[in-house]
Amino acid sequence: MLYTYKRMKNAFFVFLTCSFLTCSYSEHLRVCPQGYTCCTSEMEEKLNQQSKLEFENMVEESSRHMRTTFISRHKKFDEFFLDLLDNSEKSLNSMFTRTYGKLYMQNSEVFQDLFTELKRYYTGGNVNLEEMLNDFWSRLLERMFQLLNSQYHFTDDYLECIGKIADVLKPFGDAPRRLKIQVTKAFIAARTFVQGLMVGREVANRVAKVSSLSCVRALTKMLYCPYCRGMAGLKPCHNYCHNVMRGCLANQADLDSEWNLFIDAMLLVANRLEGPDNIEAVIDPVDIKISEAIITMQENSMQVSAKVFQECGQPKPSGLSRSTRGIDMLNSRFRPYTPEQRPTSAAGTSLERLVSSQKQIQSFWIVLPFLMTFFNFFLVNTVILFCFRYFPEVVKEGLTNQINNPEVDVDITRPDTLIRQQIMALRVMTNKLKNAYNGNDIYFQDSSKPFGRPTQHHKTPTETQIPEIRSRLSFTPQLVTNATEASLTLLE
Repeated sequence: MLYTYKRMKNAFFVFLTCSFLTCSYSEHLRVCPQGYTCCTSEMEEKLNQQSKLEFENMVEESSRHMRTTFISRHKKFDEFFLDLLDNSEKSLNSMFTRTYGKLYMQNSEVFQDLFTELKRYYTGGNVNLEEMLNDFWSRLLERMFQLLNSQYHFTDDYLECIGKIADVLKPFGDAPRRLKIQVTKAFIAARTFVQGLMVGREVANRVAKVSSLSCVRALTKMLYCPYCRGMAGLKPCHNYCHNVMRGCLANQADLDSEWNLFIDAMLLVANRLEGPDNIEAVIDPVDIKISEAIITMQENSMQVSAKVFQECGQPKPSGLSRSTRGIDMLNSRFRPYTPEQRPTSAAGTSLERLVSSQKQIQSFWIVLPFLMTFFNFFLVNTVILFCFRYFPEVVKEGLTNQINNPEVDVDITRPDTLIRQQIMALRVMTNKLKNAYNGNDIYFQDSSKPFGRPTQHHKTPTETQIPEIRSRLSFTPQLVTNATEASLTLLE
């Protein structure tokens, strides 16, 4: 890793400098122990800066897989969903053009507006799905009723009257109700899921950059102070390094509980997307469902017209004969692509793989100190003759437990503001995901209400579980073996 090379290069520079400088007793250092040293104040300050940079790089590198997972899944899911919409629109356009020809082309904006609004909703637009779908069926009823009764002239007031009695008429049968339920659930779930992917990515990016002055001082003391005393071979033992990492990542660990609730909610919505009401089963045959609704109205056009005339009055003749072209029925159902050409989850985003990748990043912020300790320090020191004795116990994770941390001075009364903001962002997103799972497009709802399967309680992993956790995060087995062997050497 690049930052590992930089640390070794920096340490080698200190070692060479100390070899040519006269080491003496001094009290000018602020971080390293007072007494015998060959580091100047300027050198110590540079080492502080280097420690801060290395720590940020290590957190970024350790969380890279998780962050790229959110980015890649968001991109693939977005492409997949929009492809489904595009193909459904193309299929409808092809079917209706072949069947109705010019009549469809003259009224195609009704269907184009439907897909435009569906896309606008998915991409975050302020669209009320239920009202938009109601408007679509209302416009379609007006157009079809005029085509089926072209021998009459209909005023705007008359068309408004037709719209008012549409629920009683049910000219399209049960198709509008069924399509509304299916589309609403699928689109709410899809939009909220893709928003969740964006929130997860942003939270991970921001949290990875959090560090404190006390953390930097502890890192410098652990990594570089031995060089200033001419003891380049002295390396930190596991427990010492772990206390430093838990102190430095105390605020991130407090994110873990809300993070796990967020991932649980994401998994539930993902399961909804690939369940009985999965997005492919809803979006792909939209054209078929609309064509069936049109067939229903054509078959019952005489009864529908009679009821309208009864409720809204007899319209005036238009002087034109009734169009037979306007009452042609859809005798076939054809698509613009073959089954082999259909967009599938394998082509755009494997939902199964996506769910699997989400499971892998649960409890990440609790595991992070382990990863930092094993992977980012000890792989550099796989050949160690000895390490200094260390007696304090490893403190537990989380901000409040750092009151007993012997290595990092953490003010437990002042939680990091940025971390608290990310916790709130996760909480808001989790609420939206809960609502989406239940088919509700609501931004805020009582988070105490249960939903789906019970939330799992995530326990802090033991040292024997680290290799398994590491492998789940897609690091190579050889690196995990090296890290484990190095840690065992240090613990002996």
